[in-house]
Amino acid sequence: MIALPIVGVSAADLALRSGELSPQQTLTRELGAADARITESHVDAAVFQHPDGEHYAPVGGYDAYRPGKQPQAQPLKASVPAGAPSVQDTSGHTKVHTAHGLLATELRELDVHDPLTRGLITLDRGRLPSGPGEVVATNAFLKASGLYVGSSVTPRGSPAAYKVVGAYELPSALRTTELLALPGTLFAPLNKALQATGAPGVTARTSYLVSVGGDGFTWNMVKEANTKGALVRSRAVALNPPADSDVPLFRQAPKEQFELTDAGGTLTERAVLATVIGLTMLEVCLLAGPAFAVGARRSRRQLGLLGANGGDRRHIRAVVLSGGLVIGAVAAVIGTAVGVALTVGLRPVLEQQLGARFGGFDVRPLELLGIALLAVLTGLLAAVVPAVTASRQTVLASLTGRRGVRRANRVLPLIGLAAVAGGTAIVLYGATRQVSTTVVAGGSAIAELGVVALTPLLVGLFGRLGRLLPLSPRLALRDAVRNRGRTAPAVAAVLAAVAGTVAVSTYEHSRDVQARHEYVAELPANVGTLTANDNTGHKDVPALRATLSSTLPVAVRADVDRFVVGNPNCEMRDSDPTCGRVELITPKEQRCPLLEAPGGVDSFTPAQARELRKDSRCAPRTHFSAPDVVIADEKLMTVLAVTDPGSTAALREGRPVSFEPHDVKDGKITLRVVTDQAAVEEAAGKNAEVPGRDTVLAVHTAPRPAEAWGIRLVVPPAAAKNAGLATAPVGAWFSLDGKATGAQRQTLDGEIDRMGADARFRIEEGYQKESTLGVLVLTVFAGLITIGAAGIATGLAQADAEADLKTLAAVGAAPRVRRTLSGFQCGVVALMGVVLGSAAGILPAVGLRLTQEREQERLIRNGIERGWATVQDAELYVPIAVPWPTLAGLLIVVPLGAALLAALVTRSSGALARREAG
Repeated sequence: MIALPIVGVSAADLALRSGELSPQQTLTRELGAADARITESHVDAAVFQHPDGEHYAPVGGYDAYRPGKQPQAQPLKASVPAGAPSVQDTSGHTKVHTAHGLLATELRELDVHDPLTRGLITLDRGRLPSGPGEVVATNAFLKASGLYVGSSVTPRGSPAAYKVVGAYELPSALRTTELLALPGTLFAPLNKALQATGAPGVTARTSYLVSVGGDGFTWNMVKEANTKGALVRSRAVALNPPADSDVPLFRQAPKEQFELTDAGGTLTERAVLATVIGLTMLEVCLLAGPAFAVGARRSRRQLGLLGANGGDRRHIRAVVLSGGLVIGAVAAVIGTAVGVALTVGLRPVLEQQLGARFGGFDVRPLELLGIALLAVLTGLLAAVVPAVTASRQTVLASLTGRRGVRRANRVLPLIGLAAVAGGTAIVLYGATRQVSTTVVAGGSAIAELGVVALTPLLVGLFGRLGRLLPLSPRLALRDAVRNRGRTAPAVAAVLAAVAGTVAVSTYEHSRDVQARHEYVAELPANVGTLTANDNTGHKDVPALRATLSSTLPVAVRADVDRFVVGNPNCEMRDSDPTCGRVELITPKEQRCPLLEAPGGVDSFTPAQARELRKDSRCAPRTHFSAPDVVIADEKLMTVLAVTDPGSTAALREGRPVSFEPHDVKDGKITLRVVTDQAAVEEAAGKNAEVPGRDTVLAVHTAPRPAEAWGIRLVVPPAAAKNAGLATAPVGAWFSLDGKATGAQRQTLDGEIDRMGADARFRIEEGYQKESTLGVLVLTVFAGLITIGAAGIATGLAQADAEADLKTLAAVGAAPRVRRTLSGFQCGVVALMGVVLGSAAGILPAVGLRLTQEREQERLIRNGIERGWATVQDAELYVPIAVPWPTLAGLLIVVPLGAALLAALVTRSSGALARREAG
């Protein structure tokens, strides 16, 4: 009982410490054997950087920076010191054909035979690539793809397959799916093949590993590279950072702007950790205390003999406390040893969970010693009450087995009542005034300790219900009330475990109710979409549509296309010169001023912004669609449940339908064909209109409140053709005739994988409740604690009532009486603990929900004052909902299970013996 928490704490300590890398280990995993890594800043100008190489800003700051108007930055290679050995590291993201379909994967080119790369990767099996056509793959890729060493793998669009000759891992990123090849063997042929088909190539990121020798890549060398627009992660600078006064970035802007300080978060974590440790110790003491009391009660004759032979109360207390120390010490040794052994044995599993390899086993003796002393202290504290109780027994009472009568402690209930009142007040203060989860957690812990102190009094109050119960449970309840010294700790232990479960389940259930209330559907119920994930998949769309109709119970299918300008493989706002786009232009006078002003909302006073938020032009959109301008026929109106007959008729007649009145002027809309990307960027810098050729179309405006679920404009195919605008397939919107079964979904997924298409498929099924596995685990844990604590109390009750049970057996009581009484004794303790724990667990959940409500109110109020939000946004809904099914399970199933288990494990007959005199 004491050793189990020590096992967990010691294992967690060793695992966390082993997972913390030293600066040298971290740098080796980032830089290999190199002195520095030089990367692009993506700023075409000189930069100032932080010594860590991650934070930076253009010289002069972003306010003065204008893209494309700065002196052109030099190529990254120019930042490598002349004559210094270097290795180019290139990576990019694409999708790769696997045994299951397509998998998003990192591609990487790196000469892993160069000594500078030593430490970047760890070869697990096989060998490193030696030439073109060979790659090595991470273990994560092989697991996700269903491939193996010796398989062939093909990036999407590649003219040739690559053989996987080895498996490796990235020590600090075990979950990364990556393929690695030698320089020049992967990106060049792949991009050549993609560009030949009109598809954009893979965008690669380049860096250089550099070795300079001597003092390493110094801070002066870093600043020199910054003048060329490059960033540097330097080993020498990381281990010996420069003074703040020597960092130009800190002279340009405050240092705090580039560093995340979380002192408040750290204090919160420490406060929560201290609370958890304290409550855990309390739980163990409450569970172990009655167990020590059972031992002391069974040893009362030996303790009585000790007193008869001249021992006083100090000796009796010392004997019982020594037992607690011995048990605590044994638990410390066993728990620490088992914890360390488990960490060593489960190292691969732990590393996979953390996503990184340990730097080595970092055993910190002082920390483990502190954990062991915690076990000893817990054993000692758990034995204090039994030691005091045993020492107060007279020698005669100990030898004869008489228990005597003790008056109830009148001070402890008063302390408990004060703690409950004070803790509740702290929770309410933290929730409504301070708005601090730390204060709420602390107040909840104090209130729970108060309820624990009130447990003896509350157990006595439960005894008044005995007159309403049948004989056997009445006897069990009265026995528990008469012997509060053994009942109260067990009830308190159950209370503490159940309170945590109720608090978490109430909080999570309340969040679930709020999420259900706030859920906004993306489509009508039982309507779905099947679309290509990117524009390069437009050729797969016709086959995807046919597969959809053949596998799902489709009622209506609306085929949807998109506008195309230039290369059909281009993505929206692609900067490639061969790419263009068609934009739906909102008339200038009908645009929201908050979005049109050069400074956005900041261009207006808060009062002006608040007024403009009321303007219908600035009303926020509730639904979004990509694309929001589509080419489709009247079937789309049926799928989207648009009941306006005018919209259906207009599409059938070849007229577009607009669902956004502000896009329409004089019954017409404007589509702008944009082809000059350079002119677009220049206009963006001047906050001017996007240049392009306009096409004006007469439209039908759907009346309010017609909802197209994010689609602004539907253009029939005939209208697009007459306007001279090219199109390409994007997917299908469909409604179902009934629900799609799991088997049908799997069939569709399998067909898409077989086709090798990269598609996105979803059906609107309303709000889906998140998994409650965590609450279930906590409920099971509370049940186990309840059964354990009630079992201990039952064992102590049987030790106390042994003489009565022998008398029952002597007068001919049925064998089942012993089982029945044991079961009811266990069930009564469990029921009292669950009832009190359920009541105590509501408080922290209420406090946390009130804290969230006040925080959201503050944010909304601030948004309204600044003109960022409207009064409609202030409709806050933060419910406090009680999870009645969970409480019913705790109140009924757990006590009943505890009672049945106690009855089953109790012997139905005991040996007859002469009852002691008295």
